Amino acid sequence: MAPVRTVCVYCGSGFGGDPDFREAAETLGRALAAAGLRLVYGGGDVGLMGTVARAVLAGGGHVTGIIPDFLQAREHMLADIQETVVVGDMHTRKRMMFERSDAFVALPGGIGTLEELVEQLTWAQLGRHAKPILLVQVAEFWNPLLTLFAHMRAHGFIRAGLDLNYLVAGHAGAVVPMLRDAFGRSGDDPAAERFVAEHL
Repeated sequence: MAPVRTVCVYCGSGFGGDPDFREAAETLGRALAAAGLRLVYGGGDVGLMGTVARAVLAGGGHVTGIIPDFLQAREHMLADIQETVVVGDMHTRKRMMFERSDAFVALPGGIGTLEELVEQLTWAQLGRHAKPILLVQVAEFWNPLLTLFAHMRAHGFIRAGLDLNYLVAGHAGAVVPMLRDAFGRSGDDPAAERFVAEHL
């Protein structure tokens, strides 16, 4: 696995109902910049998306935004970032975000955030990549999804040998150390489940 130099962050284009979500986005952005990690994100200046990007910029970090042309007005492109890539559709956006990133981090968000996260989990499950995937647990936001994963396992739909390989950070400040610790781990690393449990 290549060293983590660029991190893709998936998160909401709104702020959600808990002020801790915005605080986590700011913390994550500052931490990425302080660690010299570049941000790849959806290109908008709204919600948690904009919060993460502006925090990276405020810390002197580099930001790449990738946005479909039809969302430029709705998500108000952030003009201050170093690189903006406008693409023709969502599929191209997600492919480019994948290609330009060494790891994926999910903050709270809506159905779009969930779809992006699950796609990366699926590709990793099928052996298409071994890049770290990390969920930031803010105000227990991801508990229902983690419960669903356990439910799928219990019913035999997530089978042995095809388990999901992801990490869960208890707070945004833990993300950078966990990504660095995950460096070199493969998708079939038997320590992966223990590593996740240690950081819940």
